Amino acid sequence: MALFKVRRNRGTRIGRTGAHPVDEVLPPGKMLFAGIQHVAAMYAGVVAPPLIVGEALGLPPVQLTLLIGASLLTAGIATVLQSVGVWRIGARLPFVNGVTFGSVAPILAIVAQQQQQNALPVIYGSVLIAGALAFVAAPYFSRLVRFFPPLVNGTVITLIGLSLMPVGIKWIAGQNPEAPDYAAMPKIAIGAATLVLVLLLNRFLRGFLQRIALLIGLLVGTLAAWPMGLVDTTTFEQAPLFNVPTPFQLGTPVFDITATLSICIVMLVAMMESTADMIALGEIVDRPADEKLIAAGLRADGAGSAVSAVFGGFTCSAFAQNIGLVALTGIKSRFVVATGGGVLVLLGLFPVLGAVVSLVPQPVLGGAALVLFGSVTASGIKTLSKAGLGDPFNALVFAGSLAVGMVPVISPEFYEHFPAALRTVLDSGISTGCIAALLLNLLFNSSRRRRELQAEPDGAAPVLSPEPGVQDPEAVPAPRASEKDTEAVKGTGSVKGTGSTR
Repeated sequence: MALFKVRRNRGTRIGRTGAHPVDEVLPPGKMLFAGIQHVAAMYAGVVAPPLIVGEALGLPPVQLTLLIGASLLTAGIATVLQSVGVWRIGARLPFVNGVTFGSVAPILAIVAQQQQQNALPVIYGSVLIAGALAFVAAPYFSRLVRFFPPLVNGTVITLIGLSLMPVGIKWIAGQNPEAPDYAAMPKIAIGAATLVLVLLLNRFLRGFLQRIALLIGLLVGTLAAWPMGLVDTTTFEQAPLFNVPTPFQLGTPVFDITATLSICIVMLVAMMESTADMIALGEIVDRPADEKLIAAGLRADGAGSAVSAVFGGFTCSAFAQNIGLVALTGIKSRFVVATGGGVLVLLGLFPVLGAVVSLVPQPVLGGAALVLFGSVTASGIKTLSKAGLGDPFNALVFAGSLAVGMVPVISPEFYEHFPAALRTVLDSGISTGCIAALLLNLLFNSSRRRRELQAEPDGAAPVLSPEPGVQDPEAVPAPRASEKDTEAVKGTGSVKGTGSTR
């Protein structure tokens, strides 16, 4: 538990002993490039929801630019809040926040129900209330972490990676199967070339260049795609130089019960996904997520969403693709992500800078993203290696959860005829897989563990079977009282087996 005391550390420069990698502060140049790499990985996901909502509302270009700028600005604020932390707000992990895509469908439903001029105020009122409720509910929701042993953790992390794979594929092929250039050979060629390039750069580069291999791959891929006509410069040409989003600029909140309930459900799903993402990230950076950490992270989700509603953004939640970037690069510093959050704030204030980032073609981004999503999946498999899948019950928990979680990934319209409220949950493979893993683990393993505990004679220490799907915090006998201080000292030092995931 000594590691969790480091969360209050404001950062320690590389080279000092005793600093957890999460709390290390890189030199400014390296910090900036590593932060920009996080922004490049998430940029498309941040701007896509306001683009879709703006088109549904029929917003003119000026207002659409304001909507995108507000989403970038609030994503930056939420990311800094998560990574740096204030009071009991923020996970203080390299955790990236931004507009969750899960809110798009309910928001479009609100747009369809309301007149266009009233839709944004109703949306902002709903997001404001949902964010406030998430902030209050965070410490209660975080108690779910006790039901996340390595078996459940590994299953959820694996599902996160697998459920993101179609996103990368769509970035390469295109979003509309009816479009004439859908899955065109130039797109597939540049996406595949970027994927191979990122892999090769990670194999042959050394030091910090290896850690920004994704950024180098995106830059080279964009330059290669330019002669092929895949780089769209219209956004760059039309973007204003400077804009400061002001509170309620796009609409003063209006409160509607039906709309608020739908966004609250979205927030609940976002909290579930954020919990899973924090657990996954904690495994990757060797700082396991406990109840306090998850509660602080969920408070940041709620606060970030509320602030987002004030400045014209939407519901904020975790960006799982950036977890893959942490796993791929091995850069675990939360201050790198905070720097990326600062860059997002600048992009929101200077739309012309955001337009520069938007020059990266989606096929290039998709090729690089597949490496990131594969890294998340690999981290899940690594966690599953501790879960004892040789046990038939554990194997069934994993198999059933994976099957349920992959349904909306493989067939997005599978739940088409279900009620809209249920679809908000069911359409998220991460959420359905997480719920299935929790329930199946309780079904197959909780009663077995209880029987093993009851079988022990009174007063004797229980001897449990290896990894029945629940946490076994001590793999060796507990130290005697005279050894506790020595073990505590060892726990804070550099110990074999606690290094990078790379």
